[in-house]
Amino acid sequence: MSLLCPIDFRYGRPKMKGIFEEESRLQRLLEVEAALARVEAKVGLIPEPAAAEITKKATTKRVTVKRVQEIEEETRHDLMAVVLALTEACDGEAGKYVHLGATSNDILDTATALQLRDAIRIVGEDLSELTTVFAGLASKYKRTVMLGRTHGQAAVPITFGLKMAVFASEVARHSDRLREASPRIVVGKMSGAVGTGAAFGPYALDIQPAVMRDLGLGVEEAATQVVGRDRYAEFIGILANIAASLEKFCTEVRNLQRTEIGEVAEAFETKRQVGSSTMAQKENPVASENVCSLSRIVRSLVTPALENVPLWHERDLTNSAAERIILPHACVLIDEMLARTAEIFRTLRVYPDRMKENIDATKGQVMAEAVMIALVSKGIGRQEAHKLVREAAQKARAKEVQFRDALLAETKVTKLLSKREIESAMDPNAYLGESFAIVDAVVKRVR
Repeated sequence: MSLLCPIDFRYGRPKMKGIFEEESRLQRLLEVEAALARVEAKVGLIPEPAAAEITKKATTKRVTVKRVQEIEEETRHDLMAVVLALTEACDGEAGKYVHLGATSNDILDTATALQLRDAIRIVGEDLSELTTVFAGLASKYKRTVMLGRTHGQAAVPITFGLKMAVFASEVARHSDRLREASPRIVVGKMSGAVGTGAAFGPYALDIQPAVMRDLGLGVEEAATQVVGRDRYAEFIGILANIAASLEKFCTEVRNLQRTEIGEVAEAFETKRQVGSSTMAQKENPVASENVCSLSRIVRSLVTPALENVPLWHERDLTNSAAERIILPHACVLIDEMLARTAEIFRTLRVYPDRMKENIDATKGQVMAEAVMIALVSKGIGRQEAHKLVREAAQKARAKEVQFRDALLAETKVTKLLSKREIESAMDPNAYLGESFAIVDAVVKRVR
């Protein structure tokens, strides 16, 4: 069998992919039908022996994917094919009670909720693991000084640990979002053709919550024929937000691994891994680039998810084909990306000496703000101090000399600051603010 989609053979981990495979999807559809039968038996709509038989036969060992496909070729209706296959698998009179009072999306959307519940658990575990990796790096490199950069230019000193604490905090927020949104996302419905529950008669208000309790799901309190697609749009939006952060983290690796920066690098298997088919010296950040590439796909799924919200009247079918693609693809890819990002940072090569070299390469200009603050402490205005420091920096760049020497040559500066005070202001290790405390607070909170 030829394979077309790269998810089939290149991307995705077995556990997440297993949730969305055809047999797994069919099993969840059957579980919903079985739960419906059990609840209907409890309220007296169908005989209890019939519910027991339906439950017994509601397994892919008895209702196979192959048989469902055969029936669908005739009926051209996917859910009806499942209903008919389960009906014929049941012995005695039980088959005639399968799917009683339900509409297709009662089963389809509730089965989707089961899939999303399991997928969210995996994504939650992935986020927790990535947070742990970042927190570990934050602690390890809490005191490792490096250039902070804004607009791609040297700014003021930061620590690599603080950078990792920022990442850890961001991932923790995604965990919070996913946890908070889960009750809105993981809901099913069992309320019939247009949400009135008419086919269930006087038992309608009892059947829907009872079925969802049986399955461990939340309830769509007011439905049309389908669960509100705003719920799925929110879910895809959260995954897209996670994807954007993963691209942010991995773009930082790619930039810091640039030849002219060289402060970190992805792990590289020197004996076997190949960086380039022709440039044999290369070690490329291919894992980070892969995450960035997949992130663009996940984010692109937000548009169809939002366009699935405005269905005609109580529903139409324009959402169906899109959801068959976007829900499994988003889940499988985000799981892949989270695991890959965790591995990138878990095995990251960090070069503190190169970080120091890059600070030194600024010839002290990275400490301009520290000098300005020192001048202000002597009583002159902030704006005047800024002007003095800016002019000294420009002279240092023009003459290609150390910033310290340009400051010492400026009498307006030396009248206020001694040589010793200027030297003190030029120490990157003395201008880290509350970096250590921030790292400690973040690590304590997220662990």
